[in-house]
Amino acid sequence: MHFDPAAPPGAAILFDGRDLRGFTARDGAPAAWAVEGGAMQVVAGAGDIVSLARFDDAQIHLEFQCPDMPHASGQAKGNSGVFLQGRYEIQVLDSHGIAVPGTGDCGAVYDQIAPLSNACRPALAWQSFDIVFRAARRGRGGQGTEPARLTLIHNGVVIHNNVTLRGPTQGATDEDVGAPGPLRLQDHGDPVRYRNIWLLRLASQGSDHYDPG
Repeated sequence: MHFDPAAPPGAAILFDGRDLRGFTARDGAPAAWAVEGGAMQVVAGAGDIVSLARFDDAQIHLEFQCPDMPHASGQAKGNSGVFLQGRYEIQVLDSHGIAVPGTGDCGAVYDQIAPLSNACRPALAWQSFDIVFRAARRGRGGQGTEPARLTLIHNGVVIHNNVTLRGPTQGATDEDVGAPGPLRLQDHGDPVRYRNIWLLRLASQGSDHYDPG
């Protein structure tokens, strides 16, 4: 399965490899991660960064590189995360070679849903996430919600197939699931790198009318 990493027409370019003008710190201060060689890198202690762009339904592409930490294991090995709307964490981790990935491995909806398979490349290899996210819906009169859903393609392999999320994951920015939110990238202390990040907002539904002309 092949996916074109080039942003389609209409996409918002969140990071083009030159600067962090599309992101801030969580408190609105300038983002303090490093930028070099067309990629941004987590600076330990600088904190998570969030996109200026807010979104509901969206298609998101990003690429990441985990550091080589051969003596580390588990959550200490190349750890970061991608939070959709700031609420739903997709785990970033060096999980290469794990036979049966779990809910804390790379590509997992953290502590909720394990990947269908392990599509991880070795440390220092660039990897891609292509995400189709359907935001939660508020019920009529604000009563109840329809949960968010997502499909995730990791390095060209479908590892989540239209899964229903149980709600915000640990560390969520907030639980106002009916409101738009940012893309949030996690500082977990490891020098994970990111590049080529774009977001295409999707319509909530297609037309129910067909005009053949």
